[in-house]
Formats: sequence, C-alpha cells, structure tokens
Amino acid sequence: MNQIIIDILYMVSCIFFIRGIKLLGKTDTARKGNLYSSVGMLIAIVTVLCQKNVFGSWSSNILENGYAWIAAAIIIGSIIGAIWSKKVQMTGMPELVALFNGFGGLSSLLVALTQYFVDKKGDYFTSVSLGLTIAIGAIAFTGSLVAWGKLSGKAFKKINSIPGKNVINAILCILGAASIVLYAFFTEENPFGLANIEFIGVIATTVIFLVLGFTMVLPIGGGDMPVIISFLNALSGLAAAFAGFAINNTVLVVSGCLVGASGLILTLIMCKAMNRKFANLLFKSFGGQKKKGASGPAKEPKAMSVEDAYMILEAARNVVFIPGYGMAVAQAQHAVKELCDKLEANGAEVNFAIHPVAGRMPGHMNVLLAEANVPYEQLKTADEMNPQMSNVDVAIVIGANDVVNPAAIDDETSPLYGMPIINAFEAKTVFVLKRGQGTGFSGIENPLFTNDNTIMIYGDAKQTVSSLVSEFEEQ
Repeated sequence: MNQIIIDILYMVSCIFFIRGIKLLGKTDTARKGNLYSSVGMLIAIVTVLCQKNVFGSWSSNILENGYAWIAAAIIIGSIIGAIWSKKVQMTGMPELVALFNGFGGLSSLLVALTQYFVDKKGDYFTSVSLGLTIAIGAIAFTGSLVAWGKLSGKAFKKINSIPGKNVINAILCILGAASIVLYAFFTEENPFGLANIEFIGVIATTVIFLVLGFTMVLPIGGGDMPVIISFLNALSGLAAAFAGFAINNTVLVVSGCLVGASGLILTLIMCKAMNRKFANLLFKSFGGQKKKGASGPAKEPKAMSVEDAYMILEAARNVVFIPGYGMAVAQAQHAVKELCDKLEANGAEVNFAIHPVAGRMPGHMNVLLAEANVPYEQLKTADEMNPQMSNVDVAIVIGANDVVNPAAIDDETSPLYGMPIINAFEAKTVFVLKRGQGTGFSGIENPLFTNDNTIMIYGDAKQTVSSLVSEFEEQ
C-alpha cells in the first residue's frame, strides 16, 4: 500500500480516537465514544496489516501463515472477552479494569521483546524506546496483578508492608536504568568483557521492572486503589507510546499518548479529590492500615425500621442519594432508580451526589447509575451539591463511608483530614444504609453514623430500598 495512503488512514484513525475519548467524557455519549474508538482501532489494525504485507502472507505452512495467526488471535480473544463480559458483575468491574491495564502493559512488553529478537538492536533512540517499553509495560503488568488481587480479595488480602520499600524501589530503578543502558549503548565489544551483553540487558530490564511493579503497588492500601488503577492505566498507555517509537508506528504513538495523558490527568484529579499528593500515593500511601478518626462522644448509632423511615421520606421534598461501593455489592442501582421514580411522583426533587473516588475505580458509581437509566442531569458532583446540602430534607447514603466522613473536615488526627467530601452531615436527616457497623474499605471509622440527625437502616441495601419502594406502592 502506498505510504501516503497509510499515513492518511493513520490520521483518520487518530481522529476517531480523539473524538472517542471526548465522547467518553459524558455518560449519555459514552456508548458512541466507545463505537468511535473501536472504528479507529479497526482502521489502524487493517492499515498495519496492509503496511506489513500480512495480507500477502498466505502459505500452506500454517506456522508461516499470517492469516492463521490473526484468525487464532481474534477467535481466542473474542471467546475470552465474550465469556468475561457475560460473567462479570458490576462489583467485579474495578478488578477487571485493573487486569485490562495489566494486559495492555503486557502486550507492549511482548511487542518490545519480539522486536528485539526479530530485528535485534536499532539506533540509540530506538533501543532506548524499546527499553522503556519493556520497563513501563512490566511495571503496569505486575502492578495491575497486585491491584486485581487486592480488589478481588483473591490475593494480598492482608495488609502488606515492605520494610524500606522506598530504598528497595530506588535500587530497582537504578539497576533497571543501568540494564537499559547496558542494552542500548554497549555492543559485544564492551569494557566489561561480557558476551551477549545486549541479551543480558534486555532480560535484566524485564525481570527488574516486573519485580518493581510488585514492590511499588503491594504496600498501597485499598483506599488508594481507585487512584492506582488510573495511574496504571496511564502507564499502559505510555508503554504503548514507547512501543510505537520502537517499531516506528505512528498510530501506536498517538493512541498511547492519548491513553497515557488522559490516565495521568484523571490520576491527578482523583488525588486532588482525596487531598492526596501524587508523591505520597507512591512513597507513603495510606488506606491499608486500620486507622481510627476521632469518634466523638461514646454513643451508639440510632437505628430505624423501613416503615418508620418511609414516614420521614414520604414527607421529604428534597432528597439526595449518595452511593458508594456498598450499592455495587448489593446491586441496588435498579431498586434505587425505582425509589427515585416514586419520590419524584410524590413531588420530591431527587439528585445523586457522586464523589470522584466513590467505589473502587474512577466513574464506578456513574457506570452503575447509567446502567439503571438514571438521567445524567441528576448526577451531581460534590462541588455542585455541597452548597445545597443544608436545604436537603433527606440524604440517603448507600454503602459509602469515607466520602461522607466529617472527620475529613474537623479532625486533624484523621488520615482523611483535608480530603474534600460530600457534606451529608449538613442535611436535615441522613439515612445510612449499611449491612453492619463495620468501617469502610480503608478501615477508618465515621463519626457521621453517631450524629443526632443520622439514622442507620441495617441490612442488604437492595432489600432495604425495595422495601421502601413497596411502602410507597401500598399507600
């Protein structure tokens, strides 16, 4: 295929990518954004196959037949993707996203290794790009495996700490950088007298940064997982961009930069939402230790039955739902939408206050509520809802803990101090729907639960909300 046509197709593909990411910024256009991005990827893949003359690689030897390898990859990937998408629940979406980030890093790592074994070493720029692809892809892969294990509870469930982790990570970084230099800038005629020095450099780079991915993410606690998932997503994009430099593929550079930049921007936004410095996320971290904020006067939370709660809710004219991971666990989003409809039919104004780090991945609550067809206009940020919270008759907290914890405002000893929250405590009445009296994922106690205006409704959130809906239907 003519190089000019290839460049034009790559440009068209990039335009689809950029437009797709733009549309992904809003719930009501996200599906279209996915479609645009998919079309862009299809154009890019077909163009690469034409550029590399894969379509002309028909051979009776199946191992040399490009069509056979492509068909096998498509079939295997499609089967895995179809089964996974059918089986995964919304509660499992965060760890699935973590795995996707890891696979993205792994694919870049494999591309770089393949490039080395096929074409050996190019010029210095290409060699350094290949080394960085291996390094970043390896960190994204093993780091994402750790994030998946923590979120799913299938591995690293206990609090993990690494003595002197910053020193260890610094040593690994130095050794990894030295390995890249060893590969990129030295040949068989080297002052070290090492044979196969390039091979040693590549293997050492791979192993060291695979280990670094584990040691970097392992000490980070569960409360920081939404942010680390976003960061790992940025790393997977960055790895793809460097892979594009290594194999001289323009569209891979552009798409990788888009993913890397958007992931990094989201990481910084979420750090700001948690009042956390990005450096602290990697070098200090909290959320894995069982810490307690000030609990205030020793008193028990007030509990109430669904029937009594209905009497308060029926008279409410301004209601705000504040969802958290507990809503995802209970799969209560559809029941919440039904209650929302009943409240609106009863004359109440209903909104949803969404904290940026509610749930266990960026946008987790938005995805859940969009699945239940909650209008996008009703999804408000903390900045939009907090000025109105004192006028709210009832704030319904469903499975959220840290994002409504007033200790973030008035307790300087709390690990959450300074973190922007949703000011649920300012509402006239607060309903908190929880299974029990335990703390949230980060293990920090919440004095909101013992406030005078707070009423606890214990039990499964879906059953509780459905019971409230039934109370409205019986009237």
